[in-house]
Amino acid sequence: MKIIRATHLGMCFGVRDAIALALNESGKAPLTILGELVNNQTVVDDLDRRGVHTEIDPLSVTTRRVLVTAHGASERKMQQLKERGFSVLEATCPLVHFAHRAIKTLVEAGYHPVIIGKRDHVEVAGMTEDLEDYSVVLTPGDVDRLPARSRFGVVSQTTQPIDKVHQLLGLIRQRFPAAEVRFTDTVCQPTKQRQLAAIEVAQQCDIVVVVGGAHSNNTRELVQTCERHCSRVIHVQAAGDLRAEWFGGIETVGLTAGTSTPDSVIDAVERRLVEMQKRLRIECPSAADSLSLLAK
Repeated sequence: MKIIRATHLGMCFGVRDAIALALNESGKAPLTILGELVNNQTVVDDLDRRGVHTEIDPLSVTTRRVLVTAHGASERKMQQLKERGFSVLEATCPLVHFAHRAIKTLVEAGYHPVIIGKRDHVEVAGMTEDLEDYSVVLTPGDVDRLPARSRFGVVSQTTQPIDKVHQLLGLIRQRFPAAEVRFTDTVCQPTKQRQLAAIEVAQQCDIVVVVGGAHSNNTRELVQTCERHCSRVIHVQAAGDLRAEWFGGIETVGLTAGTSTPDSVIDAVERRLVEMQKRLRIECPSAADSLSLLAK
């Protein structure tokens, strides 16, 4: 069994910087993170062990200092936190800040803002809460429900696959041929790199293992991308999730990971695969059935 590791995988610079900021600032004075700093339970648990706690509801916060996550927040929410007496620190990824500025520029120029992304995602909430009128689309059906406008300004959640973004952009232009559609590409470079690298791996392998948090949007997008190019794809959060019977008779295994996945978790998964590689010598007849049940 050959293991092929994607050329680009795992934590991006925005996530690394957010974690470093949280640890550094927590050493100065008590600090609470508002929401998951990143969508990875391993990271959240490690921060908690180091005394950096997380709260979803600001009313439950007992520290004076709070940290906004890498996903960012709206100016409205930032102001509300300050009015409640919090000292607010930001771990917002610079590329999320770029997306916020892009939306503001489009609105000021008179375009109806359209965000390609997941409506209930914290990043999308941060991108839209300052807007009086906007639309969020993620499927062709969402495009069908768009209100008619003469000018559309389109941006994207930073972790959406660029091919999906272009597909939906094309559908908007097709549905409103007389409208002016202006697109600002806000998909981050690390996402593009990981998506392309995942495709390359998936096209070479019998099965692909995608490592990342259960609630990580970019990890789920990697899974869906791999599924378009490989018939067997499994999503795991840690090495302990792997099962030897999934790999019976498999010749090539691909390995990739979402942008919030620590290197230590990826390395542990790879070591586990190598251990399985040494033990597996005959095909496991239940492997296909196990994969069909667990690939989703």
